[in-house]
Amino acid sequence: MGFHVVKRDKCPVWMRISLYLAAIVLAFLIGALMLLVIGVDPLAYYNKMLTMGTVGNRYAHMAVMNYINEFLPLVLTAVALSLAFKMRFWNIGGEGQFIMGALSASFVALKLGPSLPMPLTLVLMCLLAMLVSGLYGLIAGALKVRFGTNETLMTLMLNYIALYILMFFGDTKADWNFFLQTESTRPVFQSFSDIVSFPLIPIGKNFKLNSCLLLTLIIGVLVYVYIKRTKHGYEINVVGDSTGTAHYAGMKVNWIVLRTVFISAALIGLAAAFKVGTAGVLSTSITNDVGWTGIIVAWLAQLNTGMIFVVSALITVLQFGSTIAASTFAQVDSSFANMLQGIILFLVLAADFFIRFRIVRIKKGGSENG
Repeated sequence: MGFHVVKRDKCPVWMRISLYLAAIVLAFLIGALMLLVIGVDPLAYYNKMLTMGTVGNRYAHMAVMNYINEFLPLVLTAVALSLAFKMRFWNIGGEGQFIMGALSASFVALKLGPSLPMPLTLVLMCLLAMLVSGLYGLIAGALKVRFGTNETLMTLMLNYIALYILMFFGDTKADWNFFLQTESTRPVFQSFSDIVSFPLIPIGKNFKLNSCLLLTLIIGVLVYVYIKRTKHGYEINVVGDSTGTAHYAGMKVNWIVLRTVFISAALIGLAAAFKVGTAGVLSTSITNDVGWTGIIVAWLAQLNTGMIFVVSALITVLQFGSTIAASTFAQVDSSFANMLQGIILFLVLAADFFIRFRIVRIKKGGSENG
Protein backbone atom coordinates (compact mmCIF):
# COMPACT_ATOMS: atom_id res chain seq x y z
CA MET A 1 0.00 0.00 0.00
CA GLY A 2 1.22 3.50 -0.84
CA PHE A 3 0.18 7.03 -1.67
CA HIS A 4 0.26 8.83 -5.00
CA VAL A 5 -0.45 12.39 -6.11
CA VAL A 6 -3.04 12.49 -8.89
CA LYS A 7 -4.18 15.53 -10.86
CA ARG A 8 -7.81 16.48 -10.30
CA ASP A 9 -10.11 16.52 -13.31
CA LYS A 10 -12.08 19.41 -11.84
CA CYS A 11 -12.28 21.10 -8.46
CA PRO A 12 -15.75 22.38 -7.39
CA VAL A 13 -15.97 26.13 -6.84
CA TRP A 14 -17.18 25.69 -3.26
CA MET A 15 -14.16 23.53 -2.43
CA ARG A 16 -11.76 26.02 -4.02
CA ILE A 17 -13.20 28.94 -2.05
CA SER A 18 -13.27 26.89 1.17
CA LEU A 19 -9.62 25.88 0.85
CA TYR A 20 -8.47 29.45 0.20
CA LEU A 21 -10.51 30.81 3.12
CA ALA A 22 -9.21 28.06 5.40
CA ALA A 23 -5.64 28.93 4.42
CA ILE A 24 -6.15 32.61 5.25
CA VAL A 25 -7.89 31.84 8.56
CA LEU A 26 -5.14 29.42 9.53
CA ALA A 27 -2.50 32.05 8.71
CA PHE A 28 -4.21 34.55 11.01
CA LEU A 29 -4.47 31.91 13.75
CA ILE A 30 -0.73 31.24 13.50
CA GLY A 31 -0.14 34.99 13.67
CA ALA A 32 -2.41 35.18 16.72
CA LEU A 33 -0.38 32.50 18.50
CA MET A 34 2.82 34.44 17.83
CA LEU A 35 1.22 37.61 19.18
CA LEU A 36 0.14 35.76 22.33
CA VAL A 37 3.70 34.52 22.87
CA ILE A 38 5.02 38.09 22.98
CA GLY A 39 2.15 39.25 25.22
CA VAL A 40 -0.06 41.08 22.71
CA ASP A 41 -3.83 40.67 22.51
CA PRO A 42 -4.41 39.28 18.97
CA LEU A 43 -7.94 40.67 18.70
CA ALA A 44 -6.84 44.16 19.67
CA TYR A 45 -3.87 44.01 17.30
CA TYR A 46 -5.86 42.67 14.36
CA ASN A 47 -8.58 45.24 14.98
CA LYS A 48 -6.03 48.05 14.85
CA MET A 49 -4.30 46.54 11.82
CA LEU A 50 -7.36 45.72 9.71
CA THR A 51 -9.07 49.05 10.40
CA MET A 52 -5.74 50.90 9.90
CA GLY A 53 -6.50 52.96 12.98
CA THR A 54 -9.42 54.73 11.31
CA VAL A 55 -12.01 53.81 13.96
CA GLY A 56 -12.48 56.72 16.34
CA ASN A 57 -9.80 58.75 14.59
CA ARG A 58 -10.71 62.31 13.64
CA TYR A 59 -8.00 62.18 10.97
CA ALA A 60 -9.22 58.92 9.44
CA HIS A 61 -9.38 60.55 6.02
CA MET A 62 -5.61 61.06 6.12
CA ALA A 63 -5.08 57.36 6.85
CA VAL A 64 -7.27 56.42 3.87
CA MET A 65 -5.40 58.83 1.59
CA ASN A 66 -2.05 57.40 2.70
CA TYR A 67 -3.43 53.89 2.22
CA ILE A 68 -4.34 54.69 -1.39
CA ASN A 69 -0.85 56.09 -1.99
CA GLU A 70 0.63 52.78 -0.79
CA PHE A 71 -1.86 50.71 -2.78
CA LEU A 72 -1.31 52.34 -6.18
CA PRO A 73 2.32 51.38 -6.94
CA LEU A 74 1.77 47.85 -5.65
CA VAL A 75 -1.29 47.05 -7.74
CA LEU A 76 0.14 48.55 -10.94
CA THR A 77 3.44 46.71 -10.45
CA ALA A 78 1.62 43.41 -9.84
CA VAL A 79 -0.53 43.90 -12.96
CA ALA A 80 2.62 44.63 -14.97
CA LEU A 81 4.41 41.54 -13.65
CA SER A 82 1.42 39.34 -14.44
CA LEU A 83 1.81 40.15 -18.14
CA ALA A 84 5.30 38.65 -18.23
CA PHE A 85 4.35 35.76 -15.94
CA LYS A 86 1.48 34.74 -18.25
CA MET A 87 4.12 34.24 -20.93
CA ARG A 88 6.26 32.27 -18.44
CA PHE A 89 8.92 34.96 -18.55
CA TRP A 90 9.88 35.22 -14.90
CA ASN A 91 10.41 38.94 -14.48
CA ILE A 92 11.93 39.22 -11.00
CA GLY A 93 13.28 42.67 -11.86
CA GLY A 94 10.37 44.79 -10.68
CA GLU A 95 12.52 46.54 -8.08
CA GLY A 96 15.17 47.61 -10.57
CA GLN A 97 12.66 48.66 -13.21
CA PHE A 98 10.78 50.69 -10.59
CA ILE A 99 13.99 52.42 -9.52
CA MET A 100 14.92 53.33 -13.09
CA GLY A 101 11.42 54.71 -13.64
CA ALA A 102 11.61 56.75 -10.44
CA LEU A 103 15.00 58.20 -11.43
CA SER A 104 13.71 59.10 -14.90
CA ALA A 105 10.54 60.74 -13.61
CA SER A 106 12.52 62.71 -11.03
CA PHE A 107 14.93 63.84 -13.74
CA VAL A 108 12.05 65.34 -15.74
CA ALA A 109 10.53 66.97 -12.66
CA LEU A 110 13.79 68.61 -11.57
CA LYS A 111 15.17 69.62 -14.96
CA LEU A 112 12.03 70.46 -16.95
CA GLY A 113 9.45 71.08 -14.23
CA PRO A 114 10.44 74.69 -13.51
CA SER A 115 10.12 75.72 -17.18
CA LEU A 116 7.17 73.66 -18.43
CA PRO A 117 3.45 73.66 -17.56
CA MET A 118 2.65 71.11 -14.86
CA PRO A 119 0.33 68.90 -17.02
CA LEU A 120 3.01 68.60 -19.70
CA THR A 121 5.68 67.85 -17.09
CA LEU A 122 3.54 65.07 -15.61
CA VAL A 123 3.01 63.52 -19.05
CA LEU A 124 6.74 63.67 -19.80
CA MET A 125 7.54 62.15 -16.41
CA CYS A 126 5.28 59.19 -17.18
CA LEU A 127 6.54 58.75 -20.75
CA LEU A 128 10.25 58.88 -19.89
CA ALA A 129 9.77 56.57 -16.89
CA MET A 130 7.95 54.06 -19.10
CA LEU A 131 10.59 54.28 -21.84
CA VAL A 132 13.61 53.89 -19.55
CA SER A 133 12.06 51.11 -17.45
CA GLY A 134 10.87 49.33 -20.58
CA LEU A 135 14.35 49.43 -22.10
CA TYR A 136 15.89 48.33 -18.81
CA GLY A 137 13.59 45.32 -18.70
CA LEU A 138 14.29 44.67 -22.36
CA ILE A 139 17.95 43.94 -21.53
CA ALA A 140 16.96 40.64 -19.92
CA GLY A 141 14.43 39.97 -22.68
CA ALA A 142 16.97 40.49 -25.45
CA LEU A 143 19.56 38.27 -23.75
CA LYS A 144 16.90 35.59 -23.27
CA VAL A 145 15.90 35.70 -26.94
CA ARG A 146 19.41 35.94 -28.36
CA PHE A 147 21.45 33.72 -26.04
CA GLY A 148 18.85 31.77 -24.05
CA THR A 149 19.98 33.23 -20.72
CA ASN A 150 18.00 32.64 -17.56
CA GLU A 151 15.71 35.66 -17.17
CA THR A 152 15.22 35.03 -13.45
CA LEU A 153 18.91 35.51 -12.72
CA MET A 154 19.31 38.35 -15.19
CA THR A 155 16.40 40.42 -13.88
CA LEU A 156 17.50 39.69 -10.31
CA MET A 157 21.02 41.00 -10.96
CA LEU A 158 19.65 44.06 -12.78
CA ASN A 159 17.78 44.92 -9.59
CA TYR A 160 21.07 45.45 -7.76
CA ILE A 161 22.59 47.46 -10.58
CA ALA A 162 19.63 49.85 -10.45
CA LEU A 163 19.80 50.00 -6.66
CA TYR A 164 23.48 50.95 -6.70
CA ILE A 165 22.83 53.60 -9.35
CA LEU A 166 20.18 55.10 -7.07
CA MET A 167 22.52 54.92 -4.06
CA PHE A 168 25.27 56.57 -6.11
CA PHE A 169 23.06 59.56 -6.88
CA GLY A 170 21.82 59.58 -3.29
CA ASP A 171 25.27 59.55 -1.68
CA THR A 172 27.41 61.60 -4.07
CA LYS A 173 27.52 65.22 -2.98
CA ALA A 174 28.73 67.16 -6.06
CA ASP A 175 27.79 70.25 -8.08
CA TRP A 176 26.64 68.16 -11.05
CA ASN A 177 24.28 66.03 -8.96
CA PHE A 178 21.01 67.93 -9.34
CA PHE A 179 19.10 65.17 -7.52
CA LEU A 180 20.47 66.47 -4.19
CA GLN A 181 19.83 69.68 -2.31
CA THR A 182 22.61 72.18 -2.93
CA GLU A 183 22.20 73.98 0.39
CA SER A 184 22.45 70.82 2.53
CA THR A 185 25.85 69.83 3.91
CA ARG A 186 24.96 66.15 3.74
CA PRO A 187 23.38 64.27 0.81
CA VAL A 188 19.61 64.86 0.81
CA PHE A 189 17.34 64.33 -2.17
CA GLN A 190 15.82 67.52 -3.51
CA SER A 191 12.06 67.86 -3.21
CA PHE A 192 10.03 68.93 -6.24
CA SER A 193 6.56 68.78 -4.66
CA ASP A 194 6.20 72.55 -5.06
CA ILE A 195 7.04 72.27 -8.77
CA VAL A 196 4.97 69.32 -9.94
CA SER A 197 2.54 66.82 -8.40
CA PHE A 198 -0.38 64.75 -9.56
CA PRO A 199 -3.68 66.54 -8.91
CA LEU A 200 -5.91 65.60 -6.00
CA ILE A 201 -9.67 65.43 -6.51
CA PRO A 202 -11.63 66.95 -3.58
CA ILE A 203 -14.36 64.64 -2.25
CA GLY A 204 -16.31 66.02 0.65
CA LYS A 205 -14.88 68.44 3.16
CA ASN A 206 -11.50 66.89 3.93
CA PHE A 207 -10.88 63.92 1.66
CA LYS A 208 -8.81 64.34 -1.51
CA LEU A 209 -8.57 61.45 -3.98
CA ASN A 210 -5.27 60.88 -5.77
CA SER A 211 -6.02 61.13 -9.50
CA CYS A 212 -3.51 58.31 -10.09
CA LEU A 213 -6.12 55.92 -8.68
CA LEU A 214 -8.46 56.64 -11.58
CA LEU A 215 -5.60 56.25 -14.05
CA THR A 216 -4.62 52.93 -12.46
CA LEU A 217 -8.19 51.62 -12.68
CA ILE A 218 -8.29 52.56 -16.36
CA ILE A 219 -4.95 50.82 -16.96
CA GLY A 220 -6.24 47.72 -15.18
CA VAL A 221 -9.26 47.58 -17.49
CA LEU A 222 -7.06 48.12 -20.55
CA VAL A 223 -4.69 45.33 -19.50
CA TYR A 224 -7.64 42.98 -18.95
CA VAL A 225 -9.00 43.76 -22.41
CA TYR A 226 -5.52 43.45 -23.88
CA ILE A 227 -5.10 39.95 -22.44
CA LYS A 228 -8.63 38.66 -23.05
CA ARG A 229 -9.78 40.39 -26.22
CA THR A 230 -6.79 41.14 -28.46
CA LYS A 231 -4.53 39.14 -30.74
CA HIS A 232 -1.49 40.16 -28.70
CA GLY A 233 -3.08 38.81 -25.54
CA TYR A 234 -3.90 35.54 -27.27
CA GLU A 235 -0.29 35.27 -28.42
CA ILE A 236 0.96 35.82 -24.86
CA ASN A 237 -1.24 32.97 -23.60
CA VAL A 238 -0.13 30.62 -26.41
CA VAL A 239 3.56 31.34 -25.82
CA GLY A 240 3.01 30.80 -22.10
CA ASP A 241 1.32 27.43 -22.71
CA SER A 242 3.84 26.14 -25.25
CA THR A 243 6.49 27.89 -27.32
CA GLY A 244 6.48 24.87 -29.61
CA THR A 245 2.79 25.36 -30.35
CA ALA A 246 3.38 29.07 -30.92
CA HIS A 247 6.17 28.34 -33.42
CA TYR A 248 4.00 25.74 -35.16
CA ALA A 249 1.18 28.30 -35.47
CA GLY A 250 3.57 30.69 -37.21
CA MET A 251 3.87 33.16 -34.34
CA LYS A 252 7.00 35.30 -34.03
CA VAL A 253 7.84 34.10 -30.53
CA ASN A 254 10.96 36.22 -30.05
CA TRP A 255 9.11 39.38 -31.00
CA ILE A 256 6.20 38.48 -28.70
CA VAL A 257 8.62 37.98 -25.81
CA LEU A 258 10.39 41.30 -26.41
CA ARG A 259 7.14 43.20 -26.84
CA THR A 260 5.56 41.78 -23.70
CA VAL A 261 8.66 42.26 -21.54
CA PHE A 262 8.87 45.89 -22.65
CA ILE A 263 5.20 46.52 -21.82
CA SER A 264 5.56 44.80 -18.44
CA ALA A 265 8.63 46.85 -17.46
CA ALA A 266 7.15 50.07 -18.89
CA LEU A 267 4.05 49.73 -16.70
CA ILE A 268 6.30 49.29 -13.67
CA GLY A 269 8.03 52.52 -14.71
CA LEU A 270 4.63 54.20 -14.86
CA ALA A 271 3.93 53.00 -11.32
CA ALA A 272 7.22 54.61 -10.27
CA ALA A 273 6.23 57.89 -11.96
CA PHE A 274 2.95 57.83 -10.06
CA LYS A 275 4.86 57.21 -6.81
CA VAL A 276 7.43 59.99 -7.14
CA GLY A 277 4.87 62.34 -8.67
CA THR A 278 2.72 61.85 -5.57
CA ALA A 279 5.55 61.90 -3.01
CA GLY A 280 7.33 64.83 -4.67
CA VAL A 281 10.76 63.52 -3.74
CA LEU A 282 13.09 60.66 -4.55
CA SER A 283 14.52 58.37 -1.85
CA THR A 284 16.68 55.27 -1.58
CA SER A 285 13.61 53.38 -0.30
CA ILE A 286 11.27 54.69 -2.99
CA THR A 287 10.20 51.18 -4.08
CA ASN A 288 8.89 50.15 -0.66
CA ASP A 289 9.62 46.59 -1.91
CA VAL A 290 6.71 46.65 -4.37
CA GLY A 291 8.84 44.76 -6.89
CA TRP A 292 9.02 41.80 -4.51
CA THR A 293 5.54 42.11 -3.03
CA GLY A 294 4.07 42.46 -6.52
CA ILE A 295 5.32 38.95 -7.33
CA ILE A 296 3.45 37.57 -4.32
CA VAL A 297 0.30 39.51 -5.23
CA ALA A 298 0.37 38.32 -8.85
CA TRP A 299 0.67 34.68 -7.80
CA LEU A 300 -1.92 34.88 -5.01
CA ALA A 301 -4.32 36.35 -7.59
CA GLN A 302 -3.52 33.53 -10.04
CA LEU A 303 -2.44 36.21 -12.56
CA ASN A 304 -6.05 37.38 -12.83
CA THR A 305 -6.12 41.16 -13.38
CA GLY A 306 -9.31 41.74 -11.41
CA MET A 307 -8.16 39.61 -8.49
CA ILE A 308 -4.84 41.44 -8.45
CA PHE A 309 -6.71 44.60 -7.43
CA VAL A 310 -8.47 42.70 -4.63
CA VAL A 311 -5.32 40.98 -3.35
CA SER A 312 -3.31 44.21 -3.57
CA ALA A 313 -5.92 46.00 -1.49
CA LEU A 314 -5.77 43.28 1.18
CA ILE A 315 -1.97 43.06 1.21
CA THR A 316 -1.76 46.85 1.54
CA VAL A 317 -4.11 46.66 4.52
CA LEU A 318 -1.71 44.17 6.12
CA GLN A 319 1.35 46.31 5.44
CA PHE A 320 -0.07 49.76 6.13
CA GLY A 321 -2.23 48.54 8.99
CA SER A 322 0.74 46.83 10.64
CA THR A 323 2.68 50.09 10.51
CA ILE A 324 -0.21 51.84 12.27
CA ALA A 325 -0.60 49.02 14.81
CA ALA A 326 3.14 49.02 15.54
CA SER A 327 2.81 52.57 16.86
CA THR A 328 0.31 51.28 19.45
CA PHE A 329 1.85 47.91 20.31
CA ALA A 330 5.51 48.52 21.04
CA GLN A 331 6.29 44.77 21.29
CA VAL A 332 5.39 44.20 17.63
CA ASP A 333 7.58 45.45 14.81
CA SER A 334 5.92 46.76 11.65
CA SER A 335 7.60 43.91 9.74
CA PHE A 336 5.07 41.55 11.35
CA ALA A 337 3.04 42.12 8.17
CA ASN A 338 5.83 40.63 6.07
CA MET A 339 5.86 37.51 8.20
CA LEU A 340 2.07 37.19 8.10
CA GLN A 341 2.14 37.79 4.36
CA GLY A 342 4.67 34.98 3.94
CA ILE A 343 2.55 32.58 6.01
CA ILE A 344 -0.52 33.44 3.95
CA LEU A 345 1.39 32.85 0.72
CA PHE A 346 2.72 29.50 1.90
CA LEU A 347 -0.69 28.26 3.03
CA VAL A 348 -2.50 29.57 -0.06
CA LEU A 349 0.04 27.76 -2.24
CA ALA A 350 -0.60 24.63 -0.18
CA ALA A 351 -4.35 25.09 -0.74
CA ASP A 352 -3.70 25.57 -4.43
CA PHE A 353 -1.86 22.23 -4.46
CA PHE A 354 -4.92 20.43 -3.08
CA ILE A 355 -7.12 22.27 -5.58
CA ARG A 356 -5.03 20.99 -8.48
CA PHE A 357 -4.18 17.55 -7.12
CA ARG A 358 -5.52 14.89 -4.80
CA ILE A 359 -3.71 12.24 -2.78
CA VAL A 360 -4.88 8.70 -3.36
CA ARG A 361 -4.03 5.53 -1.48
CA ILE A 362 -2.94 2.64 -3.65
CA LYS A 363 -3.99 -0.73 -2.25
CA LYS A 364 -2.35 -4.00 -3.01
CA GLY A 365 -3.46 -5.14 -6.44
CA GLY A 366 -3.42 -1.65 -7.94
CA SER A 367 -6.82 -0.29 -6.79
CA GLU A 368 -6.93 3.22 -5.41
CA ASN A 369 -8.86 5.14 -2.77
CA GLY A 370 -8.86 8.87 -2.06
